[in-house]
Amino acid sequence: MSNQLKLDQHWMHEALNLAKTAQFRTRPNPAVGCVIVKDQQVIGRGATAPVGGSHAEVFALHEAGEAAHGATAYVTLEPCAHYGRTPPCAEALVKAQIKRVVVACLDPNPLVAGKGIEILTQAGIEVDSGVCESDAQQLNLGFLKAMADKMPYVRLKVASSLDGRTAMASGESKWITGDLARQDVQYWRAISGAVITGIQTVLADDCQLNVRSLPNVALDSIVQPKRIVLDRQGQLPLNAKILAQPQDVMVMGPYRQALADLGVTQLENQSLAMLLHTLCQQYQIYDVLVEAGATLSSAFLQAGLVDEMLHYIAPTLLGQSARTMFQADFQTLAQQQRFRLKDVTQLGDDLRLSLLPQQEPL
Repeated sequence: MSNQLKLDQHWMHEALNLAKTAQFRTRPNPAVGCVIVKDQQVIGRGATAPVGGSHAEVFALHEAGEAAHGATAYVTLEPCAHYGRTPPCAEALVKAQIKRVVVACLDPNPLVAGKGIEILTQAGIEVDSGVCESDAQQLNLGFLKAMADKMPYVRLKVASSLDGRTAMASGESKWITGDLARQDVQYWRAISGAVITGIQTVLADDCQLNVRSLPNVALDSIVQPKRIVLDRQGQLPLNAKILAQPQDVMVMGPYRQALADLGVTQLENQSLAMLLHTLCQQYQIYDVLVEAGATLSSAFLQAGLVDEMLHYIAPTLLGQSARTMFQADFQTLAQQQRFRLKDVTQLGDDLRLSLLPQQEPL
């Protein structure tokens, strides 16, 4: 590895750390970080502001001022090339007379898609891309998938005992996992545009599914995810806790005037695939977390709609009469659904497995 690449990776990690500070507030925009470096010193830093605010490059250029002339900018996502709520960042970098731009990953948004880099190179700016690309992509998986495929990135969260059980036969389930595992779930909610659940989960647990705490992050700085209840028969009680903030709730099911009076967004009954497409295209929801019971979790998996499964495993046994994680009924090994292990994280006595569905069945 060359010394230049080592330096580029070092400064790009600085930019990635800045991007991470923005990931709870920027939806539906991607979380982006930028550092401007001159003579091996950072002279400007920036991270994406909430929607309507400035992009990372603008903040960094403002901090750098005239010193940006001849400097190198490290950006975690290709600078935008179009006029939206803000002017193009690529043109701002040109105007500041930046000498070199290092980009972690390209932006598949059709309004950008290489145009940002083209603006820079046509202005005589040296551009290098692909530095820490994988790390940058992980920060904005939903945005990148939505721009490329018009579908959100779907994470399925499940929590079980060692013997694959999620609750006692009576429905009692609080708590199988420990405090650290439950706190970890708060993070995944915080980076999601929506949390999807089924009506049976709401009826059984009277859950809220919102973000209630996040270490070292002010709660009022987090954009709360929409809570989406799949209620095809119109059973959602009007006194359910999830309706305490009705403006953040969406219900898929028959139209109910009482829900409309509360300010709940109502969606027509549709397939899971169409629901995800609707959320992505009409509501700009690019990251979805599914927290549901065995029936709905199995339906998402069998429809091939899960991009990643977050499986929390507690070191306990609940026995054969307890409720299972999934309800899929496979008759042969050829029908099994296999996963690839992405990573394993220990959370107190519990484990979190991050699993990626295999694209091709055995």
